[in-house]
Amino acid sequence: MLPKFSHVRPSSLRQAVQQLASSGSHVHAGGTDLLGCLRDGVFGAEKIVSITGIGELRGINSREDGAVRIGALTTLSEVATSPLIAQNYALLAQAAAAAASPQLRNQGTIGGNLCQRPRCWYFRGDFQCLRKGGDTCFAINGENEFHCVFGGSRCYIVHPSDTAPALVALDARAHIRGPLGMRVVPLGSFFVLPALDLARENVLRSGEIITHISLPPLAPGSISSYRKVRARGSWDFALAGLALALKLTGRRVDWSRVVLSGVAPIPWRSSETEKVLLGRDLNPRTLREAADAATRGAEPLSQNGYKVELVRGIVEESLRAIMESHPETPSERT
Repeated sequence: MLPKFSHVRPSSLRQAVQQLASSGSHVHAGGTDLLGCLRDGVFGAEKIVSITGIGELRGINSREDGAVRIGALTTLSEVATSPLIAQNYALLAQAAAAAASPQLRNQGTIGGNLCQRPRCWYFRGDFQCLRKGGDTCFAINGENEFHCVFGGSRCYIVHPSDTAPALVALDARAHIRGPLGMRVVPLGSFFVLPALDLARENVLRSGEIITHISLPPLAPGSISSYRKVRARGSWDFALAGLALALKLTGRRVDWSRVVLSGVAPIPWRSSETEKVLLGRDLNPRTLREAADAATRGAEPLSQNGYKVELVRGIVEESLRAIMESHPETPSERT
């Protein structure tokens, strides 16, 4: 049952920020996560501030400098089917298309997808866990097959978003409006590990709203992909996923971003894998070493060690697909 709350629908960002200044206020965009959290008692609400009537928060537009702007209220379906996104940022289109079900993609927004709360069944259930102010992470000694293998510290959630790792890999930025004005945060710095704050998953302050996401132009020769492994093929959250962006000359890697999903409390950038790839040709040996590097530092719990092997497999398979799509040059065959 939903709690009682007031509902307001401001027509401008200024009005929305003012309405969110009162305690107990929550933003409503697509509502696919908010309403579930309220119904399950994850948190309460005294006021719901619907931003759905603010037109400037919608749409996908290119800019003169080659960058792309995505309004926070743009739906995942719109991102997945946008020719502009597919042509320039295939990784993001694939990630948006892999999220949830068609119905949820039609309703859910990219801003909301970045800000959704953890799907841990202890956090969502009737447990006073650490993240809800208790003194225990029940996943440590409980059912933890879907929990994290990287970045856990007292709390072992995984970040549920598919678009978040894609946007981190693309060096995207979140543009945020709040009581103190506008600020811009790189997506790589937007998410918060449990070791830093057990109560928050991102850096949004009270009263702040993501207005849009900006994507820088990719360099010529760039290629990207998103791979997601899930229990159900129709729709599900990632058991493990890989957001991969590379700049190639032939088969030589000049630049890379390797970001894992479904295995950490934040989109998990694998700098070790990027170091292995830098300046090297894609070949079977490089693929194996890159896959091994992606698992370094993993600390599985009692029931989720399989995720380590999933990470190794998706990194090697994704790199192999790219390698095979780029024929060897004469110099690489000698």
